[in-house]
Amino acid sequence: MTHAFSADDVRFMQLALRLARRAQGNVEPNPMVGAVVVRNSKIAGQGYHHRFGGPHAEVHALADAGPRARASTLYVTLEPCCHFGKTPPCTDAILAAGIKCVVVAMIDPFARVRGRGVSLLRKHGLRVEVGLLEDEARVLNAPFITRIKHHRPYVIAKWAQSLDGCVATASGESKWISSDTSREFVQKLRGRMDAIVIGIGTALTDDPLLMARPPRAANIHRVATRIVVDSQCRLPLDSQLVRTVPFAPVLVAHAKSTNRATERRRQALAGRGVMTLALPADSAGHVRIAPLLKYLAKQDYTNILVEGGPSLMSAFVRQNLVDEAHVFIAPIIIGGKNAHHAIAGPDLSRLADATHLHLESLTPSGPDAHLHLAR
Repeated sequence: MTHAFSADDVRFMQLALRLARRAQGNVEPNPMVGAVVVRNSKIAGQGYHHRFGGPHAEVHALADAGPRARASTLYVTLEPCCHFGKTPPCTDAILAAGIKCVVVAMIDPFARVRGRGVSLLRKHGLRVEVGLLEDEARVLNAPFITRIKHHRPYVIAKWAQSLDGCVATASGESKWISSDTSREFVQKLRGRMDAIVIGIGTALTDDPLLMARPPRAANIHRVATRIVVDSQCRLPLDSQLVRTVPFAPVLVAHAKSTNRATERRRQALAGRGVMTLALPADSAGHVRIAPLLKYLAKQDYTNILVEGGPSLMSAFVRQNLVDEAHVFIAPIIIGGKNAHHAIAGPDLSRLADATHLHLESLTPSGPDAHLHLAR
């Protein structure tokens, strides 16, 4: 039987979801979680999981409520944990506080929890309701869910294009199609990523830095690993990426079967502090993307940003590996049959084979249009 939630229930869970989002970029690979303690229809305490390794949302909310938590209702965006990790089980804290009812947005997909937290609380006599604003909670923690269920990071694609879909002129010039406002948004986006991925073509053409600027601004929370998909280890030793390894890590993902020249280049990169990763290649000798993502998930990478050129972007799109996209459309027309487009690869003959994403928002970004899309 489905529980009928009240307008107040919805209001309190909405607050918990807003609290949870405050930690975006600080808690990964953990999920973002918010919690609200309510007594006699009034908020007695609230909190959220601030940082990875720190107290969970329930602990913060219960501490904020203090004695008022007894016989109260706890609203939490994710099932309370029931195991020892970096912190004690939240279920213990809930029981010790004397909470009488727990309203949970969604069950935790993590194997060591996955329904056990709810069962334990019910076993101790608490009323537990599950499913309030579950869809919103799943959207909030889509990166965490993707890593747990699909064993890969959540993939965000980003590119800037002209009105006619070009990301560079025939000569390869692309600086700058997007506006200062759009590029500032990208800096903030980079600031919460675990990795930024490009292909060797972009590395050779643009010599990018791929670091969020300014590096220690208040909105920058993480230092992303800069990943170059580079089958033959052609990343130049004098590139900005290699020269800045002491400030942010660089990983070159190369083909497992390499010739002597490639191995010499790999060793030279490794000698400069660049991490290298041998991966299976396809029939054309290109690094396979799926094994790269599997490796990153095992290393607890949760969010990655793909800023590659048309070939790399095509590899992600054609394999249905893009979960979210930020596309900046500038009010310019480049034209020409040899201009570069956002997605390369083989032509499609049927619209049914096209990749479909949902438009989340369409907003101005300086003179550009910013399209935010997701699965």
